[in-house]
Amino acid sequence: MPARSPDNPEQEDRYCDFSIQVPEFYNFGYDVVDSWAVKEPDKTALLWVNQQGEERRYSFRDMKMGSDLAARLLHDSGIVKGDRVFVMLPRIPEWWVLVVALIKLGAVYTPAPTLLTPHDISYRLGIGGFALVITDLENAHKVQEAVGEESFRPKCMVVDGEMPGWISYPQNRVPGSSKLPAQGGLPSVKTRSSDPLLIFFTSGTTGNPKMVLHDHSYPLGHIVTARLWQDLKPSDLHFTISDTGWAKSAWGNLFGQWIEGAAVFVYDIRGKFDAAEIPPLLEKYAITTFCCPPTIYRMLILLDLKARNLPRLRHCVSAGEPLNPEVIRIWKEKTGLLIYEGYGQTETVLCIGALPGRECPPGSMGKPAPGWRIELHDRHGNPVGTDREGRIAISLDPRPVGLFSGYIENEAANRKSFVKGWYYTDDKAAMDEDGNFWFIGRDDDVIKASGYRIGPFEVESALLEHPVVAEAAVVGSPDPIRGLMVKAFVVLKRGFRPSGQLVTDLQEHVKKVTAPYKYPRAIEFVDSLPKTHSGKIRRNELREREAKKARPD
Repeated sequence: MPARSPDNPEQEDRYCDFSIQVPEFYNFGYDVVDSWAVKEPDKTALLWVNQQGEERRYSFRDMKMGSDLAARLLHDSGIVKGDRVFVMLPRIPEWWVLVVALIKLGAVYTPAPTLLTPHDISYRLGIGGFALVITDLENAHKVQEAVGEESFRPKCMVVDGEMPGWISYPQNRVPGSSKLPAQGGLPSVKTRSSDPLLIFFTSGTTGNPKMVLHDHSYPLGHIVTARLWQDLKPSDLHFTISDTGWAKSAWGNLFGQWIEGAAVFVYDIRGKFDAAEIPPLLEKYAITTFCCPPTIYRMLILLDLKARNLPRLRHCVSAGEPLNPEVIRIWKEKTGLLIYEGYGQTETVLCIGALPGRECPPGSMGKPAPGWRIELHDRHGNPVGTDREGRIAISLDPRPVGLFSGYIENEAANRKSFVKGWYYTDDKAAMDEDGNFWFIGRDDDVIKASGYRIGPFEVESALLEHPVVAEAAVVGSPDPIRGLMVKAFVVLKRGFRPSGQLVTDLQEHVKKVTAPYKYPRAIEFVDSLPKTHSGKIRRNELREREAKKARPD
């Protein structure tokens, strides 16, 4: 299917007239899931598939019944409004059922990746004050180890079996089961839009992760994410590749999608990710809209996508890190579709993006989303001009729907981020004459070398355009003359080997694609790059490694 024209006046009018009304009381479980269960009870909410080819389809009626029963069990186990619940489950249907149940109860849930270590879990449980931990048998031993190390003793629930002293989530409570017990009454709980809904732990590219609090209006903020950016309609089957423990799952697997009435496609990936598994899914299940991080797009374009029949795929988006223009070009060449980039954080919904109907150069972040007033400021809080580097600043007048409430028990972080009516994201960008934003890097990532300020993303993008490069990360490495020099860590594509000549070729390539002073003066070939649980490159780890090398013994 050819890409739609990026110049559509009707779409632009749609954005100008767009607004989100936040009622005094709102609860995603009752106001969205149960509402669809009444209006279209047999409408597909979730299509789950695992790597063994098993399939399960759940309607909104299934989700309502399952979440009501789960809420009854949770309430009988002592969970009440305001309690914090730590949910560490793989991509299984019970995650959706239990999350909706917790929302209905007014409990505050925290999604966590199953990749967390006992130490990671212990840190989160230690500062989070959780009343309950929910996990599966495969990960229960990590929870036991984490809890055993500390004085706190939250209740624990296992969803797929039994353990001594643990609450068991009965298997006959899975939606769609023919053995559902009779439905008991739910406790009467009303939640204000301003009541706490969930806590995300930031991915922690630097330092310990912070606790990010969102309230019950947060799902409404994802109307921008789903309706405007992902272009979802009630007839769509949307596929976002995301672990249930990432904020990306809220972006693409739950809130906005079900508000719009679209079905969510879930692929339960266990073990090592293989990009070759994705195109057959897009084909077999006639996925209509697709989202994955740049890392996966870079893997996918290496495959023979032209051999696949993608009958209904019509819209593709990407977020998490900037996407190299070369990847966008190759994807369009192989599929006929553009990739619409989006920008946001764990602390926000989509707030800058390339939206259908808005012309946007490949590689740009796009423009501020409707409802978000965003400027670029210098370190004194003054707006910078066009084509100038600045800090991304989000206006709090009015406060946009979907912006987090604040960092929990971290006033230092709140004082740093919320300044004189603005929220500062710690990311840097530049804006062109047409109002498009261009990502430069995290504030900590910008390299100051020989008086120049160099954003790592531009150098990484140039390296990724070279045919032998699979992945690249760029940091500042201590240099006695320049203070810092640009150093690149490069993962080569299969079949290519490091060599001195290849280093020279890559350096010359970067000089041609970017300004000569930006080329990496040092290149180290590596087998892999350090990443967070959500797949973001941990440049701070590479910087620390370089700094350690430079220190005298």
